[in-house]
This record gives sequence, structure tokens and C-alpha cells, in this order.
Amino acid sequence: MNDRTIPAVSSAGRAAPVLGALALAAALAGPGAAVAQAAAVPVAAPTVAPMAALPDFSALVERVGPAVVNIRTTERVRSRGAQDLDPGIEEFLRRFGIPLPRSTPRGGGEDEDDSNPQTQPRGVGSGFIISADGYVLTNAHVVDGAEEVIVTLTDQRELKARLVGADARTDVAVVKIDATGLPAVKIGDTGRLKVGEWVVAIGSPFGLDNTVTAGIVSAKQRDTGDYLNFIQTDVAINPGNSGGPLLNLRGEVIGINSQIYSRSGGFMGISFAIPIDDAIRVADQLRATGRVVRGRIGVQIAPVTKDVAESIGLGKPAGALVRNVEKGGPAEKAGVEAGDIITRVDGKAIDRSGELPRIVGAIKPGTESTLTVFRRGATRDLKVTVAEFEDERAARPVTPDGKAPAAKTALGLTVADLSEAQKRQLGVRGGVRVDAADGAAARAGLRAGDVILALDNTDVADARQFQALAAKAEKSRVVSVLVRRGDAVNYLVIRPTR
Repeated sequence: MNDRTIPAVSSAGRAAPVLGALALAAALAGPGAAVAQAAAVPVAAPTVAPMAALPDFSALVERVGPAVVNIRTTERVRSRGAQDLDPGIEEFLRRFGIPLPRSTPRGGGEDEDDSNPQTQPRGVGSGFIISADGYVLTNAHVVDGAEEVIVTLTDQRELKARLVGADARTDVAVVKIDATGLPAVKIGDTGRLKVGEWVVAIGSPFGLDNTVTAGIVSAKQRDTGDYLNFIQTDVAINPGNSGGPLLNLRGEVIGINSQIYSRSGGFMGISFAIPIDDAIRVADQLRATGRVVRGRIGVQIAPVTKDVAESIGLGKPAGALVRNVEKGGPAEKAGVEAGDIITRVDGKAIDRSGELPRIVGAIKPGTESTLTVFRRGATRDLKVTVAEFEDERAARPVTPDGKAPAAKTALGLTVADLSEAQKRQLGVRGGVRVDAADGAAARAGLRAGDVILALDNTDVADARQFQALAAKAEKSRVVSVLVRRGDAVNYLVIRPTR
């Protein structure tokens, strides 16, 4: 005899076992009790809250799908090795900086004749048509280094594309195919996008054309790039999806699928898309001039931590800490100093340091803008003329090597005066050199060779003044120190032992 219990199944679902138990209790109490029970306690029909139906994406895909394209790229090679990889896997390896297998000469010989290079597949990606005359938007990494770009439409037409322009900093590229009357996507408004909203991706993961996946917006304003805040979703994105559209339920493009977070090489539930408003601004410049022009002011920045904000009287951790000011750059000419915290640009608040390069980058070079900076406990407005972006100059480490007498202070620091030559070399008016650090100062991260420019929002002129300021510092509270190390500055917080 089988001792397994098989639950009863009925159209009422989980209500069936409950009703069966009531009937059994009534039967044990006798027929009269059962009748009385039924008369006294009428059983009401269970109320079930109406469940919202899951979205049906079929109409959306039917409408937008024809505007999504597959992009294949080729390159000329002289040897064999990496070309044996699946194009989708190779695209993933290139995107995330994983070295490709080393190439070996065809046939394995050392003296292979490379006079006849061959064209081989390089990668697979996606894109979408933004105008009926053949402009296609995709990722810059999809077409980077390609010898030839081939666009395949949903009607199976294959057309060679011309690269109009690509911007590596935003990972946006525009290619052009010679065709007219093409279906084009509708551009949405990322400002209306909400966390938790359903979104759909269409692309070519691993070369599988017009694959549809869906999910929700997991987060907005995800700060993962120099010039972009990404849209985070849980839509399944894999190698080959790069460059494809992210769509809302109205069938509007609200992002370009660009990156994934993965420890395995495949989708793990986190993917990132470039907001379409940022992408279109870049695309418009690429179509007009083939390049992107950005503004710059010539500063290196860092985030403002909670401890630093509290110790210098800023209040909340907001703004961008200026760690270094480029010699002769727009910021230096405007009076910006290392250690300043830029809190606003033209009245627009800088909540996180990463917002500064994006806001400044969007300003047309030559424009005069207003920087609001927090310095030594007070705010001030500075006028700066924005210059055109160029590659940042490499920082040149400068280590003071003067022989001024050193003195131990109450904070566990041994400091010495800077010589005039050292001040000129560092571009500072005052400060002291750290010869040794121990105790609380060492725990805060100070070390020999650092230059202290300010203590508790007070500029340091020389070692004697620094000693006086350090002696007055309360042992029961944290002390903020503005430190120059190499060509960069940063705030460190000393917590004296109580």
C-alpha cells in the first residue's frame, strides 16, 4: 500500500482542502449538527483581487522590429588564431578588454608570406535605423577597428555601411547605408522613464538576428562612465546585443544597450544602456561634423566623502573636489585652486563629482560660465571661459627635497618649511612638507613627502603657523587636512586618539 498523500485537486484550487475539512467535522458531530452548522455559518465565495495582466510585446515588436538591424564587421589579417573564435565571443572579449588568443602564422611556419592579407569576420553587433535615408545608430565598440561594416535588414538585404563617426567616450557611433524609405524608430524621452517600468531589447545575441528579451528598469543615473549616466536593467543582454535599442512599452527607443556586468562572460541579471537623449546629442554632432566637441576647464576631480564634508563645514557630501588645476588652463585663469569644491556650474547643482565633466562637456567651447566653489568654509562665484576638450596632460609627480628644519606637531606629524624654489615648482604660495607621520596622522593616510596646504579650512603659510594650528586642534574631534601629493590634492581626515 502506498503511504504517499495525494492532495485533492478541484477548480477552486487551494479552497478545496479547507471545505473538505469542514465537511469532515460536521459529519463527526452528527447529521443534525451538520445541518445547523450549514444554516448558521453560510460559506461565502472567496474574493480574489484582480491580477494585472502581463504585457504583450508582440505588437510592439511587429512595429519596431523592422528598424532593428544586424551589424557584422570584418578586418584584414595576415595570420590565423583569433579568427577561429565565434564572432559573438570575440566581440565580448574586445568589449571587456580580455586579450584575444595570440595569432600564429598560417600553416604554422615561421616564414609565412604575408603579402596577401585576407578578410575575416571580426564581430557581430546590433543597431537601429534613426532616419528613412539610412542612418543607423550603434555602439562605437561594435565598429571600432573594422575594415568593413555590413548591415543586414530584417528583409535579409545585406548592405555595406560607411562609418560616419564614432565617439569612444560615450560608446556611440553612426553608420550610413545607401537606401531610402527605410523604417525608422521613434525616439523616446528618458526623462519620463521610471524605475520598475517594463522595457524590451531587440538585437542579435551571438548572431541570432532580431532576438527579443524583456525586463524592467532596475535603476537610473547609474554612474559608470566619464560622460554618461547609464540606465540599468535586468533585460537579458549578451554579446551581439551591443548597439541594439532598449524600448519602452510605447515602442520608443529610450536607450542603446551597451554593457553588461558579468563574472562568467554571459548575462547575469545586470545590463546597462546609454540614455537615448545623450546618444542623440552625440549622433547629431557626428552626422554634422564627424566628431564630437566638448567643453573642458582643466581640473582633476574626486568625490567628496561624508567625513570630509562634515569636517570642512560643507554639510552634505556633494560637489567635486578639485585635486589638481592644469597650469595655464581655464580653471587656473578663473582662480580655481586645488582643494576647492565645485558645487555648481551656471547655477546647476553638482550632486556627485561625476556630473561635473558631463555638465562642462555639454557647454560650447568659448562660453563664459560661472563656477560656484566652496573654499575654506565659504562659497564664491568664479567666471571661467570653457575651452575645447583635449586629452588631459599626464600628471608629473613632484617630490619636495628641501632641507628646512623639521618639527614634530601635536597631530603626529613632523613637518618642515618649503623653500621658495619648491613653492615655485609646486605652484603654491605656502604649505609645509611632511617629513614623517605616525599615530593618528599615519592612520589617516599621511606620509613623508606630502605637502599640507590647509588645516581645518585655514591656509598654512609655514611650519610655525602649522604647529600653532595643530596645537589648538581639539583632541576630541576630527581634523581636516588638505594634502598635496604629486600633482594632485585631496582632503584627509585625522581622528586623534581620545
